Amino acid sequence: MLSKTCVLIGAPVDSGTRRPGCLMGPDALRTAGLADALTGLGHDVHDRGNVAPDPFTPDPTDHAVHARAETAAWTDALTRAARDAARQGMAIFMGGDHSLSLGTVAGVAANAQDIGRPQFVLWLDAHADFHTPLSSTSGNLHGTPLAYVTGCPGFDGFAPPPAPVPAENVCILGLRSVDGPERAALANSAISAHDMREIDEGGIARPLGAFLDRVARAGGLLHVSLDVDFLDPSFAPAVGTTVPGGATMREAHLVMEMINDSGLMTSLDLVELNPFLDERGRTAQVMVDLAASGMGRRVFDRPTRAYP
Repeated sequence: MLSKTCVLIGAPVDSGTRRPGCLMGPDALRTAGLADALTGLGHDVHDRGNVAPDPFTPDPTDHAVHARAETAAWTDALTRAARDAARQGMAIFMGGDHSLSLGTVAGVAANAQDIGRPQFVLWLDAHADFHTPLSSTSGNLHGTPLAYVTGCPGFDGFAPPPAPVPAENVCILGLRSVDGPERAALANSAISAHDMREIDEGGIARPLGAFLDRVARAGGLLHVSLDVDFLDPSFAPAVGTTVPGGATMREAHLVMEMINDSGLMTSLDLVELNPFLDERGRTAQVMVDLAASGMGRRVFDRPTRAYP
């Protein structure tokens, strides 16, 4: 396994949802030993601390879109931070709710454009996150990042992404909660979307392998966005949007092991960890273990853990 330079960036974003707690995610991942796990695998790790949003004027409290100005300010700051980190090595963004990906994906895609490589995105999530502020009934912007980074209209108050990701370069795995407008939008897009029924029937390796093959053939850079709710809440409860029937522990590790085997991943989001909802830090530890699998840890390297 080749040693990599891992650049850790905390993104304590809590504005994309009305349920507070994700701002504690970066420190929970640090406490769970993310840096030590990566160092133990032979990687060079640099923790740059936490990003802060750009200055902003808060929206009126009765605005239909929750915390739009604050989320736009986070997006601007994270786009710059991600573009810079992607030049330095493997950028790992510790969240924070999933609205942070408006900035992280926009930033790494801008770097890909700078160096003349296509950007691909693997979205591991129970939700498609393909709403726009105009279609969202909740007004929560953690449900909008894929629409934003693929250049969909409706993001008034946000700077346009500097290098929109082509929809055909996006793959979603693990879907099991998609509403009507979002389902219609997906059907009219070139995004590859795979729900849990498809995974139950044919396994998770087939669609993932096909997507990784496409990335490799194109010479692309791969951004992986791992949401806690991709996982079944029976072993990963620390998320405000639990949906039963998620990926099993073995399915999740297989995904990350296949990603590592491909050698394609160039950046990673770890998002929606809400430590306030966790059980003795177990979800934070699961996320660290999955990140380690994505960075080279093998099954026989994984220590046995006890949860009293």
